[in-house]
Amino acid sequence: MADAGIVLNKIAVMFLVMLAGWLICRRGLLAPQFQTALGRLVVDGVFPALVFTQMLGSVSPATLRASLWIPVLGLVVMGAAAAIGVLAARGLRTPTERPTFAFVIGTPNWVYLPLPIVQGLFGAEGVRTVLLLNLGAQIFLWTGGVAILRGQFERRDLQQLVTNPGLLATVAGIVVALLVPGAGDWGTPQGDHGFGWFAGIVVQALAMLGSLTIPLSLLVTGAQLSGLTWDDPSHRGLLAGVVSLRLLVAPVVTIILIHMLALAGLPLTVVARHTIYLVAAMPVAISCSLFAERFGGDARLSASSIFVSTLLSLGSVPVLYALIRALGW
Repeated sequence: MADAGIVLNKIAVMFLVMLAGWLICRRGLLAPQFQTALGRLVVDGVFPALVFTQMLGSVSPATLRASLWIPVLGLVVMGAAAAIGVLAARGLRTPTERPTFAFVIGTPNWVYLPLPIVQGLFGAEGVRTVLLLNLGAQIFLWTGGVAILRGQFERRDLQQLVTNPGLLATVAGIVVALLVPGAGDWGTPQGDHGFGWFAGIVVQALAMLGSLTIPLSLLVTGAQLSGLTWDDPSHRGLLAGVVSLRLLVAPVVTIILIHMLALAGLPLTVVARHTIYLVAAMPVAISCSLFAERFGGDARLSASSIFVSTLLSLGSVPVLYALIRALGW
C-alpha cells in the first residue's frame, strides 16, 4: 500500500503543477501561440535530451537483453486499448463520432504523466522502461492510431515516425552506450581533460536540459487544459463512455493480458511489469487533441476527453495500482 501512496503523492504533485499551468494561462501570462511553441520545445527539444542521457546512463548489453520485449509491449498496450475502443465505437449511432471515440480510448498518456511516477517508484529502471515503451507506442500512434482517425494509413505518415526526435534520441543513446566504452560514466564529472571530460560536459548539459521535461510538460498540459470545455450536453454520454473505457476497462484488460504473458514465460522484471500497468492506466494523451485536428477527428470530443480523464485519473490510477499490489501481480 505504501507504493500506492507514492503514486497518489506523485499524481497530486503533478496535478498541482498542471494547475499552475492552468492558472498561468488563465491569467493571460501564456498566450496560445506560446503554448504551441512551448509544447514543440518539450517534444522536439528537451524530451530527446532526457531520452538520450537516460539511455546512455542506464543501457548495457545485460539491461538491453532484459528489455528487448518492452518496445513490443508498447505496441501491445496501445493496440489492446485501441481494439477495445474500436469495438465499443461500433455501438455509437453517429458514424462520424466513432473514429475519435476509438482513438482517445486507445491513446493513454504514455510518457509525460507516468515518467515522474515511475521515477519516484522505481528509479532509473522505471524511466528506461517508459522510454522503451515509447518506441512501440510511437509506432502504433503513427500507423494504427492515424488509420483509426483517418480511416486509412498513408506512406507519408512513416516519415513523421522515422524522423521523430524522441525515437532518434532513443536509438542514438542505445547505440552510443553499447559501442563506446565508458559512455555510461559521462553523466558524472570527469577528472581528466581529454575526450571523456569534453563528452562529460556535453552529456551533463543535455541532462540539465532534459531535467526540464517533466515540469515543462506538466505546465504545458495545464495550459492546454485551460482552453478546454467539457459541458457540451451532446458529448456527456460519449464522455462517460470514454472515461469508463479509458480509465477502467482498457487498463484492466491490458493488465490481465500482460499478467498472463508474464505467467506464460515472457521475461519481465517486476519493475517493468508494474511500469507497463501504470502506463496502461493513464488518462487520454494530450497529443490526441492535436491529432484529431490534424487528421479530421472530433477536436471537441478529444479535448473534453483529455480534460475529464486527466482530472478523474487522480483517483483511478492510485486505486488500480493499490489493487494490483494487493493481488500480488
